[in-house]
Amino acid sequence: MWKFSDYADSCAAVDELRNISYSELENAGDTLAKVVGGRALVFCLCRNTIGSLIGYTGFINNGIVPLLLDEGIDKELLSVLTDTYKPMYLWMASEIVTEFKFKVTYQTHGFSLLKTDFDQFPMYENLALLLTTSGSTGSPKLVRQSYKNILSNTQSIVEYLEIDYTERPITTLPMNYTYGLSIINSHLFAGGCILMTTKGILQREFWQFFKENKATSFGGIPYTYEMLKKLRFFKMDLPTLRTMTQAGGKLSPELHREYAMYAKEHGKRFYVMYGQTEATARMSYLPYKQSLNKYGSIGISIPGGTLTLIDVNGNEIIEPEIIGELVYCGDNVTLGYAERGNDLIKRDEFNGVLHTGDMAKLDRDGFYYIVGRKKRFLKIFGNRVNLDEAERLIKTEFDVECCCVGIDDKMSIYITSDSLLRDVKLFIAKKTGLNPSSFEVKFIKEIPKNEAGKTLYSALEGLA
Repeated sequence: MWKFSDYADSCAAVDELRNISYSELENAGDTLAKVVGGRALVFCLCRNTIGSLIGYTGFINNGIVPLLLDEGIDKELLSVLTDTYKPMYLWMASEIVTEFKFKVTYQTHGFSLLKTDFDQFPMYENLALLLTTSGSTGSPKLVRQSYKNILSNTQSIVEYLEIDYTERPITTLPMNYTYGLSIINSHLFAGGCILMTTKGILQREFWQFFKENKATSFGGIPYTYEMLKKLRFFKMDLPTLRTMTQAGGKLSPELHREYAMYAKEHGKRFYVMYGQTEATARMSYLPYKQSLNKYGSIGISIPGGTLTLIDVNGNEIIEPEIIGELVYCGDNVTLGYAERGNDLIKRDEFNGVLHTGDMAKLDRDGFYYIVGRKKRFLKIFGNRVNLDEAERLIKTEFDVECCCVGIDDKMSIYITSDSLLRDVKLFIAKKTGLNPSSFEVKFIKEIPKNEAGKTLYSALEGLA
């Protein structure tokens, strides 16, 4: 996958405890892979450290299939995933191994490999990586990515962002999140040095690490940029910063314009992008030189990909300013989904075409604008949450009628019990791993339904 020998003596990554060269990263990964002993499924409980990076790159480079999960994943969900997919190994920080019943077989760089007692499901030979979809609300549904998917998307990102070996990106996103992972993939491919930190942008230590290690770029979701503005980012002295990227949800046009203006005035580059896990990572980008005059746009398709709009009959929309569903074609469109262990043997089911479920329009200059969602998903602080699944969880836990609606970064939950408002809020926050402020729970005497018994979501959206 990666030709680390091209940058053997260069720094591959720095974290809060150590640094590692490309040759050391390759050797550590190969040694780990030899312990695994062949193609296998490994659950990686990720954190932004070198130990986590060794596992990911070592597995991918040696034909071992990792499922990347956040180390803080809800234990109930992890149990569901483990029972569903039966991994042969787990890779995690050594300090949390006591929480698991499996035997430690190898340790390095603060991480441990645990051997399970499961039998391996057969896997498709081109299957390279598994990532969660709406897993934050309890679903075992995964996206299956191939080696070609990862390589294609990585090369495209390196090209349009003009990434080279001088880059030093700092981590602001989890590596198990498709956007955060794409930053790692693209900079490893180009020979850059990844600055890995477990600290967040609201912590002073993050900015100390940023300055000490001369970070040149960072990526963020809309919430990241909202918080940066509150931190008076526009007045920070960051002479080494060259590039800022944004994806993971729609940035407000006003905030887009502010960052585009800041970038222009300070000689920096600001890219707004669009992507989905089902497209490996990215499908479009707005060239930084167009960031001001096209603010609010997701831009144009990435190199090697094609975006089109279709109407309700599946016909292509060519005229500008007509809304349709956004469809993407390219080598980075993933193999499809897995919902059970036997699905890991499946071949390519998408065949290079992805119906995104997003509604968009095209302007007269060929730039795309997202206007809404076809399906019932929200992106809350960059995490995709399935509204129907959230309803199912709440109904199951509390035996109460409920309905979930909302907008990005804010879910409104209506329930028919005024004594459970706080309990429901804390429950869904825990299940998703998101801040309780992302949710508002309201009492309603009756969930509005039509004569067929189907919920009238539009009636509630007017109240949200």
